[in-house]
Amino acid sequence: MREDGRGDRVVGSPWATRSPVLATNGMAATSHPLATQVAIDILKKGGTAMDAAIAANAAIGLMEPTGNGIGGDLFAIVWDPVTKKLHGINGSGRSAKGQSLSELKVKIGDFEYIPDWGTPSVTVPGTVDAWFELHSKFGKLKMTDNLAPAIQYARDGFPVTELIAYDMDYYQKRFPRIFKAGGVVEEIDNYKKTFLINGKSPKEGEMFKNPDLANTLEKIAKNGRDAFYRGDIAKTMDSYFRRIGGPLRYDDFASHKSEWIEPVSVNYRGYDIWELPPNGQGIAALQMLTILENYDLKKMGHNSADYLHVMTEAKKLAFEDRARFYADPDYQTINIDYLLSKEYGKERAKLIDFKVAATKVEHGDPKLIEGDTIYLTVADKDGMMVSLIQSNFYLLGSGLVPDGLGFMFQNRGAQFSLSENHPNAYAPGKRPFHTIIPAFITKDNKPYMSFGLMGGSMQPQGHAQMIINMIDFEMNVQQAGDAARFRHDGSTSPTWEGRMDDGGVLVLESGIKADVVKDLQARGHKVHVSNLNFGGYQAIMRAPNTGVYHGASEMRKDGQAQGY
Repeated sequence: MREDGRGDRVVGSPWATRSPVLATNGMAATSHPLATQVAIDILKKGGTAMDAAIAANAAIGLMEPTGNGIGGDLFAIVWDPVTKKLHGINGSGRSAKGQSLSELKVKIGDFEYIPDWGTPSVTVPGTVDAWFELHSKFGKLKMTDNLAPAIQYARDGFPVTELIAYDMDYYQKRFPRIFKAGGVVEEIDNYKKTFLINGKSPKEGEMFKNPDLANTLEKIAKNGRDAFYRGDIAKTMDSYFRRIGGPLRYDDFASHKSEWIEPVSVNYRGYDIWELPPNGQGIAALQMLTILENYDLKKMGHNSADYLHVMTEAKKLAFEDRARFYADPDYQTINIDYLLSKEYGKERAKLIDFKVAATKVEHGDPKLIEGDTIYLTVADKDGMMVSLIQSNFYLLGSGLVPDGLGFMFQNRGAQFSLSENHPNAYAPGKRPFHTIIPAFITKDNKPYMSFGLMGGSMQPQGHAQMIINMIDFEMNVQQAGDAARFRHDGSTSPTWEGRMDDGGVLVLESGIKADVVKDLQARGHKVHVSNLNFGGYQAIMRAPNTGVYHGASEMRKDGQAQGY
């Protein structure tokens, strides 16, 4: 990776890119241009990178409800220039304390998995508490200042972008009804009142308002996190779930608390790559890197058949461990040090056949056991860098909008397993497996890059690709995100519903050459060419020799990087 942050213009792929955004006083990169503007305005008012990140996240929760909102969870990694270290927070919520696995199975009836929509999939939203935890440690402005832009946009309205208009129309057709206790279904009236305009999903350029959300955010801004978890909002949520037959109760909200955690890392070719430990999937990206470090990827060539083959096979191996071992650490203990060791990476790399795609892989040695999303990043003039990811999980979420509050509950609980012997099995008061993962890179104990790539199981694969693009192929921060990607689907699920036994499907973006596709097919890969669902990347890199921020926001989203 070049120390000035630049990369060669020709990267061996017929794929468009543009220059990174450069600045010194601050930088923000989000998936929505108006949210990026909100973050920059907060920085200019004297706010820290954390103030700006919270403000941007609140704005995106309004403007991009297809991916996130205060009904979801949040994870973040923060470089603190004062302590000169990384801090991690797990802002994920738990399942209802008053519902057992057997009771859940009765509720879902003939389903062999937890439905994505309705009450069975809902867990306590963790975002608001995480905001206040992060703000108390790293914020400077008042929360009323940080939430004011989102409140104003919610009241006055904003024009819906093309991508969000498309997604809202597509998603809302997927759940015209919600799941209710006893197998009964009812119309999702609150969703319609909140997110539809004259009974239809918003069109591109149409002004969208959410006065209920404005009122909710205003209460939170004035009265703090307890307004959400212990005050009127919590009481409304309790009443709502009682009315529709859901399991969450006031005590589930009142007892919620985020957890400060230590990020974990591997060293990849001289750079320390940081992720958060389970219940998230971040260490899958690190496992991929420990396997791939055993190959000369640069010599293979970017997006060559050899390169894509070993990348895909490494993903299969890492994801088999992900399915078997990753779960709420309060319920499952794994030896992360061994899982991320170079020794284990070498052992797993030996399982890759260079000529044949694996149809089935096994998880690692049992000694490992000891007992739709948004991403944004902000950096400020003092050197604080925030890597933040937040999600409602699948599609818009559960379909459930509490009475008069203007947001949708996440459906993260659909990621629990119904197999009682699996580490990720549903249990009362437990955090489900999580897909959302922020990432960070340091070099010589100094901050180098804050980045993320949203999109379910694409995330670890995407993280590994971004890191390799920059380190092995010396792309700049923008080129790394714009380069054509691969995605492998079909690995064993964290819910343990069916093991991979057919090799899955290797999905390639159209920028990858036709002869490469044929070569991969000859090795046994089932290849599908598509330009959909390859995630969304945002990043801020700080050049070590100048301190200049290089911001990137990729072409696959509406987003924007901006500095000042």
